[in-house]
Amino acid sequence: MSNETVAITPALNDYIRRVSLREHPVLREVREKTASHPASGMQISPEQGQLMALLVRLMGARRCIEVGVFTGYSSLAVALALPEDGRILACDINKEWTRMARGYWEKAGVAHKIDLRLGPARDTLRDAHAAGEAGSYDFAFIDADKENYRAYYEAALGLMRQGGLIAVDNTLWNGAVIDEAVQDADTVSIREFNDELATDQRVDVSLVPIGDGLSLARKR
Repeated sequence: MSNETVAITPALNDYIRRVSLREHPVLREVREKTASHPASGMQISPEQGQLMALLVRLMGARRCIEVGVFTGYSSLAVALALPEDGRILACDINKEWTRMARGYWEKAGVAHKIDLRLGPARDTLRDAHAAGEAGSYDFAFIDADKENYRAYYEAALGLMRQGGLIAVDNTLWNGAVIDEAVQDADTVSIREFNDELATDQRVDVSLVPIGDGLSLARKR
């Protein structure tokens, strides 16, 4: 028994994956191919993808948002968990990375579930609001430029239905959030976001120490 979260060593992480990870073959391919990518650190961990897929299934989600696609692991994990009529509004600005993502979506047979919008996510989310989609989404995943986290969160919250869930990645930021000597813009933005989310009475909150930290906010 313990009243604190256990420290996850590399060996324990390997054990967790061995006894719990059920990774679709295309998800594994995305992960393995992305490992050699110069920006591979941007990809979520497979156990985090599996957790989000489980949450989506538990919610019975059908309409989802993703802010930050990269090579498509997270969107693929969620799309595989959605029913056939489920849809993801996927926001990114990088044509090269999302071209890779689209290839994996097609290979897994879920490309029809993902509406990829290339352009600033703030614009895409604003357009969704303007189109009368407020309160109509079930789930959102935010994993993009950290300085815009608060803007993405506010936009996503407006689009969520009551009981909808927003998942925000990198909220532990490799431990830098507690190192006051680290004052770069990304770290400061995440600290400020975490502090504001902790007191946001519009949502129920939990910061899950999985991957690089995953904050969950359920709209009340």
